[in-house]
Amino acid sequence: MGKTTRVIGKNNELLWHIPDDLKRFKELTLGHPVIMGRKTFESILNILGKPLPQRTNIVITRDTSYSHDGAVIVHSFEDALAVAKGEHPTEIHIGGGAEIYKLALPYTNKLYVTLHEYEPEGDVFFPPFAEEFMETDRSDIREHNGQQYQWVDYERKRS
Repeated sequence: MGKTTRVIGKNNELLWHIPDDLKRFKELTLGHPVIMGRKTFESILNILGKPLPQRTNIVITRDTSYSHDGAVIVHSFEDALAVAKGEHPTEIHIGGGAEIYKLALPYTNKLYVTLHEYEPEGDVFFPPFAEEFMETDRSDIREHNGQQYQWVDYERKRS
């Protein structure tokens, strides 16, 4: 996400394509359920040609006739959470988009974030979270094609 604007996408596409970042996402999510919205799922299908392998792809959509092999289709965040907890009750990942992130944030204990120095214009933003979370780890500044970014992990503040 953009370091100051929290921008994450435009026209249903990610704003950055960084191979090491995609590799980190894969390492973090492999073997765990991933909850996402239909548009995010379809963008993954356009890129990979298939659902995320070795993960339970849980897709939230309002379209009651939507179906896809290799994905569990649900119609509410609560249903997605129930399916995910049945698969792996201790670690569930959220794949986006912005509406799903917003729904998931109250249930979230950890955030694995990539902060980008370069912040292009976008139309999709990650919800505000700074007041509820504290930073627990930060990578060195990394670079890809002249664009700097960092991986930053957060945990929910205890009250």
